[in-house]
Amino acid sequence: MFESERCFITIIEKSDYVDVKKLYGNQEVRKFLGGIRDENSIKEVFAVMLNSSTDSYYWVVREKHTDSFVGLVSLDPHHEGVYHELSYQFLPKWWGNGYATEVVQLIVNYALNELKLSKVIAETQIANKSSCRLLERIGMNFERTITRFGAEQAIYSIKIS
Repeated sequence: MFESERCFITIIEKSDYVDVKKLYGNQEVRKFLGGIRDENSIKEVFAVMLNSSTDSYYWVVREKHTDSFVGLVSLDPHHEGVYHELSYQFLPKWWGNGYATEVVQLIVNYALNELKLSKVIAETQIANKSSCRLLERIGMNFERTITRFGAEQAIYSIKIS
């Protein structure tokens, strides 16, 4: 378990399914992530998270004082298979208040300093300006663009300094 100023970040468990389903069924959350998913698809992706390999990490984020579900953050091998990718989804209620910045920064620090990863990347749609700003705010650098999932994606990275 991790703790940030306002959040607890814990390894995903079966009991988190109902909360995780809220993310995958939310049109705003899924706008840049391929759209909302149906029940079977959510069950499949949740099973992958619960039964992840030793080099994949999936965490649930909850607000400390209320135990309210905030979102998910993960670190797992990127599509290209070379580096680990940082991913995150937060419910709209928590957007714009620094929760994502706080949590994502903590996970990047963990990846670089505790897991000793030489580099962490993040991939987000160019059109997702808020996500691009977040990645830049935590010190990630824009590397390149690619087309994947039918949209232009930005690849960001951060290395041990």
